[in-house]
Amino acid sequence: MENRDVPPGPYRATKLWNEITTSFRVGMPLRKHRQHFKKYGNCFTAGEAVDWLYDLLRTNSNFGPEVTRQQTIQLLRKFLKNHVIEDIKGKWGTENLDDNSQLFRFPSSSPLKTLPRRHPELRKNSIENFSKDKDSIFKLRNLSRRTPKKHGLHFSQENAEKMNCEIIDEDQENLADNREISQKDVEEVWRYVILIYLQTILGVSSLEEVINPKQVMPQYIMYNMTNTSKHGVVILQDKSDDLPHWVLSAMKCLANWPRSNDMNNPTYIGFERDVFRTIADYFLDLPEPLLTFEYYELFVNILGLLQPHLERVAIDALQLCCLLLPPPNRRKLQLLMRMISRMSQNVDMPQLHDAMGTRSLMIHTFSRSVLRCAEEVDLDELLAARLVSFLMDHQQEILQVPSYLQAAVEKHLDYLRKGHIKNPGDGVIAPLPTYSYCKQISAQEFDEQKVSTSQAAIAELLENIIKNKSLPLKEKRRKLKQFQKEYPLIYQKRFPTSESEAALFGDKPTIKQPMLFLKKPKFRSLRY
Repeated sequence: MENRDVPPGPYRATKLWNEITTSFRVGMPLRKHRQHFKKYGNCFTAGEAVDWLYDLLRTNSNFGPEVTRQQTIQLLRKFLKNHVIEDIKGKWGTENLDDNSQLFRFPSSSPLKTLPRRHPELRKNSIENFSKDKDSIFKLRNLSRRTPKKHGLHFSQENAEKMNCEIIDEDQENLADNREISQKDVEEVWRYVILIYLQTILGVSSLEEVINPKQVMPQYIMYNMTNTSKHGVVILQDKSDDLPHWVLSAMKCLANWPRSNDMNNPTYIGFERDVFRTIADYFLDLPEPLLTFEYYELFVNILGLLQPHLERVAIDALQLCCLLLPPPNRRKLQLLMRMISRMSQNVDMPQLHDAMGTRSLMIHTFSRSVLRCAEEVDLDELLAARLVSFLMDHQQEILQVPSYLQAAVEKHLDYLRKGHIKNPGDGVIAPLPTYSYCKQISAQEFDEQKVSTSQAAIAELLENIIKNKSLPLKEKRRKLKQFQKEYPLIYQKRFPTSESEAALFGDKPTIKQPMLFLKKPKFRSLRY
């Protein structure tokens, strides 16, 4: 199947679900199987489905080679629960699927999920923060105009200073007397600058449906930037928000294994497994993931950048997004990533699981503690594993303080102190930038759009079957015949005549030869 990247944007998890289910439905080979002395056509075994889907996920750039066979089985169980597949008797809804010879088939219903409808008021409210403090907005408008809009941009302190110097020099003639700026001005500058950089890195035209500006707390960013140890780890003033002492001691023990400074208890066979289980239980019992529920959509969008040619971009994006976290969350994430990164690279670390290596165990254990949705999403486990794997490999760079951001904010604060910008010649303050949002539609229009969207998805499924070059000709004919039976109107629209259908396979129309009316020969009797 064609490997299509799902770009950043709203509801990316749902789009990924539709992409995977479509690929599975179109590409999964179907054949005859015998079970209990009976033959079943157009079906597959659970083991065959695991093999095929496992290869698809590992080669798909949206998921990657970190996907395990057990995660593939879990996804197939969700396929069964959501009626993407059904057992050979038409039953579905329960998660009784294992890596065995049980038979399954595809139902006639479409497996695609419709994208949620986002209420216009939510998008309108998402920009209210930008319109509350007008002074801060119009003075920073030039940053958004001059910020490059390309993927692959790497922000360094030198680039940031150069960009800000250009803005200041260009408007030097409009400078007025220095003035005092309030704490609110400072916070608004932090919010605006980080959002502009984030929008640029993600390469999207707007952040409205990816993150609400109200979710960006300047106080968190400022604290995470300034209150750090020499290693860049956040230092909390309120120790009640920190990890419990016994958890910190256990994490230091495994991070420095076999050297341990804090653990004076005698060790025994299985000691390190018990210590690891203690740490895992603590993180798994947290009420919400370290990346928080409200930033789920944001981090899922960054997953679209986890590709070899966009690795640098993904690191820059994650570096900024991790600054948005509440300081206790950022500190826990830093310490957890440092520990599991060291453990996965430690050749002296004893085996902590009978069937899994240390790296796979770290990802499998802590992915749910790092990223998940408040309402369980079908691909949460795969998405979280992909992100944790990348964080492990690049934690030192992602979780450090970006110096260019501090320099950019300082330049803009200095810019604000020196006065307002005026339009040349008229002395009028420049207007605020405008923001657009969706127009509300009626319930009838929504229902009509829902039907058209569903039909478009089914039509896309038909096109995928037609354009799939890896399908044998016989299998393609069978799938098209099945599609024609289930969706005759859509099929007829695509193939209005028998000639158009024949052209797909290069067939020549069969013409019946005219019957020859031959005289019946007269047989002589053999009797004499």
